Order: sequence, then C-alpha cells, then structure tokens
Amino acid sequence: MSNNKISETVFKRISEIVGTENVFTGQEQLEKYSHDETEDLVYYPQAVVKPENTLQISELMKLCNEHRIPVTPRGGGTGLSGGALPVMGGLLISMEKFNNIIDIDVRNLQATVEPGVITEEFMNAVAEKGLLYPIDPSSKGSCFIGGNVAHGSGGPRVVKYGTIREYVLNMEVVLPQGEIIWTGSNTLKYASGYNLTQLMIGSEGTLGIISKIVVKLICKPSQSLVMLASFSSNEEACAAVSAIFMAGVTPSALEFMERRGIEWVIKYDEFRFDLRPDAEAFLMIEVDGNDLDVLMGEAEKINEVLESNGCTDVLFADTSYQKEAIWRMRRAMPLSVKSNSIYKEEDTVVPRAELPKLIKGIKAIGAQYGFDSVCYGHAGDGNLHVNIIKGNMSNEEWNTRLKEGIREIFELTVSLGGTISGEHGIGSVQREFMDIKYSEVHLNLMRGIKAIFDPRGILNPGKIF
Repeated sequence: MSNNKISETVFKRISEIVGTENVFTGQEQLEKYSHDETEDLVYYPQAVVKPENTLQISELMKLCNEHRIPVTPRGGGTGLSGGALPVMGGLLISMEKFNNIIDIDVRNLQATVEPGVITEEFMNAVAEKGLLYPIDPSSKGSCFIGGNVAHGSGGPRVVKYGTIREYVLNMEVVLPQGEIIWTGSNTLKYASGYNLTQLMIGSEGTLGIISKIVVKLICKPSQSLVMLASFSSNEEACAAVSAIFMAGVTPSALEFMERRGIEWVIKYDEFRFDLRPDAEAFLMIEVDGNDLDVLMGEAEKINEVLESNGCTDVLFADTSYQKEAIWRMRRAMPLSVKSNSIYKEEDTVVPRAELPKLIKGIKAIGAQYGFDSVCYGHAGDGNLHVNIIKGNMSNEEWNTRLKEGIREIFELTVSLGGTISGEHGIGSVQREFMDIKYSEVHLNLMRGIKAIFDPRGILNPGKIF
C-alpha cells in the first residue's frame, strides 16, 4: 500500500494532463470530496482532478503508479461504506465530467453510458423509449451509475428483475498501471475465459477505474399496483415475505418498514399518513406487468396470503398519486432516520425465510448492548438495512462497545446463511468484519487478485481488506 505525497513536479504534470482548470487544491474545494454519506467520516485528498476522457485517466494512472501516489476514484459521493473516501490522501479522481449517455440501442435492448451519469436521469432517458433499467437505489436522484456498478448496488426491484450484475454486459476500464481494456463483450452470453466484467462489479474501485459501461435493458411494464400491509409485529411482517413467494407470486418490489421509521418520515417529510396504533410493521408490495387483470389477480392472491399471516390492514393504491405517496414514504426513510439522530447503518442480507429470526435477533442484541435500531429494506431479497441509533448511549459506549454489538449482528447474519453487505459494499467501515464471513484462504485469494491488478497498491487503498 502506497501513501506518497504529490510533489510539485507531479502536480505540474497532473495539470498538463487534465488542464489547470480541472485541478483543485483549495481547502474549501477539497472539503466537498473529504466525505460521502458514510456517517461522519472525513479524509482529505491532497488534490482533486476532474478528467474529461479516458486517455486522461490513463495518463494520470501511469503517473501515480510511477510515483506510488494513492488514487481514489469517486462518483456521486452517496456511498454508505466509505468506498470513495481518500483514506490515504493522495489524488482523488472525480468522474463528474463522464456524464454522457453515449447510445441507447433500442434494437438490441442495450445502452452505452459513462459512469458519471446520474442513475435516475438514465432511467428516465430509456423510459422515454419504452424501456426499463430496473436498478434504482434510494439515492437514484444523485448517485452515479459508475458507483452503482462499483458497489454492486441494488434497490427495491432486484427481487423481480435481478441485481446490477445481470445488467452490465461490458465495461471500458483503466487499470492501475494505465492500460485501457474492455472487460467482456456486448452479448447476452459470455463463455470466453474468466469473466472480468463480473469481477469488476462490486470491486469498489480497487481494481480499475470504469470509464464506459454497456448495460442490458428490458421493455417497460405499462401497469403496476401497490399495496401497503400493516402487521402487529416485525416478525409477522417478515414471515409473510416468504409466504408470498411460496404462493407463486413474484412482486416487482417488496419492502419492509418499521413503525418508528414511518413515524420519523411523517415528522421529517411532513407526510400525511393515518398511522394506526396497532401497526408496528409494514410491507410495501408492488406488482407490475402489462395486463391489469393479471395484476389484480396477483394482488388478490397476495391479499389472501397476508390475511393468513397476521396482516391487520391492507391499503390498495391504484392511482398514480397513491402509489407515488407510498413510494415517497419508503424512499424518504433513510433521510428521515439520518436527520433524527446520530446513527450507523449496517447492510445485512439473509435468505428471505430467515428474516424473522434476523430482526428478532437484532432487537435482542440491541437490548443487550443498550442501543435501539430502526430497520427497513428490501425484504423480498432478504436485504435488511439496520440503522443503529445513538440515542442515550454515551460517547464512550458508542465509540467502543457498539462495535461488539455490530459484530454480533453480523455473526447472527452469517449464521443464518447471509453475508455482511447486500448492496452497500465493504469500503473502509466494514473491512474489520470480513473475517466473520471469510476464511483466511478466501481473503488471500481476494488479496491475490488485487495484487495482480494493482501490484503497487495505489488504487483506492484502505478498502475491503
């Protein structure tokens, strides 16, 4: 791992590569790039650059590799694991200017896009052509597609349409020593040696810097229905998730929300919602397709399952306004939690039938260690976001003993057949827990892959391991 400083000579060369107008060293300018959405962590880079093309990135990497200068690639800065934080200082490469949708190929149902395109803007662009890009994390209005790829991001529609891994066909990548490669092929099948495209997805900017992405698209469904189901306990709501799939229905989204999360949304977003006193947990369920009669039949079947699994009330939202209101409530939850208290967010995922055990265990661990939590997430694929609330915990307990509780949560998650991150990545904040899931043999294989790509350890150091 390298942490050399940028010399005046190297600064001059950086300016020659990207132009002085694309190099930033002022304190106020650097502050913006010293943090992301990960708690309150702050690390300043020595300089920020905003390259405009792939060749500039290549020249920057050659230069930094030669002088052993740490390089941190950064997208929209919405990460929750510290993956884009320059923990070793050095040079931060912002991908802001890589913001072009290069091509939407309707005939082949694919598109070529630069990594700095905002996810929602891309979704809207393909929707205008009757197509769907279903990877829509809650930060879709500000996150970049490149960051989504680098962290294996998901979102609520993974449950029906699959993860981002199923939509990335090919990538142009700049390697740490400056080489430029395409990782695969613009085809739906790929059986030509090791799949470097899949290796890059979720590698968190530690193996290369993505400069172009080819993604698969699908036809956009024309109809959708949304249901909001209430339950008297978290466990009942979570148990109903698996039962819906066992009944033969695959929703396009199936989200879990705790009562306190709803309460904080109402307070934070001035959201109007009749929160019944007996409702402790909620499932938001969406079905989509092109035949409204079929969707009504699926909704009726889901309702039968809900009633037989302890559901106390179901709200059917069949107008656009009602559907948007329920979705807004779910998407506002992360911001409402953040605004309410100092918190830490953990990203657990288990086989969905194990969700009742997971959430019961999380609450028991919180009681043991003296912290509260607000849980919500993509229950349809077993992905639960655990927001640990500081509340009345002392600073000493928060900074020391809390880690023991988090470790127990991850140990529980792994014991249930899950893993320690479903879509946020490992970054710098989760790496100390990697031993819970992975043996030293497994970790050494990962370290070996890193060493092959980046022998001098300059690219996004201090992450994953």
